Amino acid sequence: MAEVRVLVVDDEEVVLASCERALVSQGYSVALAESVDLALSKLAESPFDVVISDLVMPKKGGMELLKIIRETYPSTNVIMVTGYSSINTAVESIKLGAFDYLAKPFSPAELVLTVKKALEEKGRLVAPYLSDQELPGSMIFDNIIGNSSRMIEVFKFVSKVAATDTTVLVIGESGTGKELVARAIHNNSLRKDNNFVVVDCLTLTPTLLESELFGHIKGSFTGATAAKAGFFEVANKGTLFLDEIGDLSFDLQGKLLRVIQERKYTPVGGTEPRETDIRLVAATNKNLKKMVETGTFREDLFYRLYVVPIFLPPLRERKEDLVILVEHFLRKFSDRYKKPLPRISEKAMKCLLGYNWPGNVRELQNTLERAAVSFEGAEILITDLPEHIQKESGDSAGHAPATIDELKKVKKELRERAIEDIEKEFVVNALAVSGFSVAEAAKAVGMQRTNFYRLIRKYGIKLPTGEEEQYSNNGHNHNGSE
Repeated sequence: MAEVRVLVVDDEEVVLASCERALVSQGYSVALAESVDLALSKLAESPFDVVISDLVMPKKGGMELLKIIRETYPSTNVIMVTGYSSINTAVESIKLGAFDYLAKPFSPAELVLTVKKALEEKGRLVAPYLSDQELPGSMIFDNIIGNSSRMIEVFKFVSKVAATDTTVLVIGESGTGKELVARAIHNNSLRKDNNFVVVDCLTLTPTLLESELFGHIKGSFTGATAAKAGFFEVANKGTLFLDEIGDLSFDLQGKLLRVIQERKYTPVGGTEPRETDIRLVAATNKNLKKMVETGTFREDLFYRLYVVPIFLPPLRERKEDLVILVEHFLRKFSDRYKKPLPRISEKAMKCLLGYNWPGNVRELQNTLERAAVSFEGAEILITDLPEHIQKESGDSAGHAPATIDELKKVKKELRERAIEDIEKEFVVNALAVSGFSVAEAAKAVGMQRTNFYRLIRKYGIKLPTGEEEQYSNNGHNHNGSE
């Protein structure tokens, strides 16, 4: 892939320096400009894939730069940087063609994720989150692929919890990638140089699972001719991943709870407890809350596990990721089976987009592997797909985007509809920063209190009782005046 070039425009040196560090770590070529005029000079010298510009700067601001870029350099995506006081301008910049915005203060990870989205939109990145691509602070998301808003939230959550030692519960349907998320947490943690141990609670009987978890001593049962270390010992100083924990027997749930509470366990047949230092990540495709209600899952264990839940969306709820997933898997199988990289026909893509994927990403991967092995000619046709997918995509496939270009058009329309979400986010953030004082929040964003309160009512944002009563009575005067 050719060199990716990013231009950062800001009048604050500290912002320029921090952005440069984060983007250079991704292998991008980064240029810096302290003013709009200098930015235009650099743009005239050579093209840039992405421009990141502050909205408010001396003399000329980001809006003026945006308008010039849209007219003169239409292939360049622009990301605006804004503070609370620029809420109206931030919304207007999206309407005028800015790709996205970053609200101050933003983290290096948020910056990198937004730039990667912009590059994918341009076609400069086919799959933004492939193996060995790192985020600032060595954030690695091995083979977790997606740039939908739902997946970006997952990436952000993993980046926040990885460096801690807190227990994490990954919740998602079969095939959504729960183990990949658990591995990402481990690979980005302080325990990354130690073992990552996977235990499938579904495939082992309760008796065998207890021995596998805690180990056993010699002679503890028939066939125990030698002592054996359990998973808690093997994973010491590392991460223990308990997959499908909803299938753990009630008796083992109690023993696991004691280990979590005391950080000690006793091997089968043993009498002396042993200490363990593990980071616990669990996963389930079941509703543990309902299992607690029906008495099939311990309530005390549930709350020990439900410290930091990460919800993985099913593929049907992030269809915008399907195109880059298809391209990734076709490349993978082309390399594996030493075959030319196939194209996928419009009808076949339309069929894939119309299907609901009950098996999620794993089902998609298996489907494409079969197609990549069996297809003949230059492209994968709809007839190369399983009959049940052709049949079940049915009418819904008729309404799905037929081509990548059409899918990008849908994504653009969705982003335009998200302008209200941007406005609501600013209002909520301004209220939170001001301690939910309408007067202080309105002042911070440069609006009249009455107009700011109209936004609060528009989005149904709840205020403390005193504030609600005050503005319900006099916060929306007849002429919109204070």
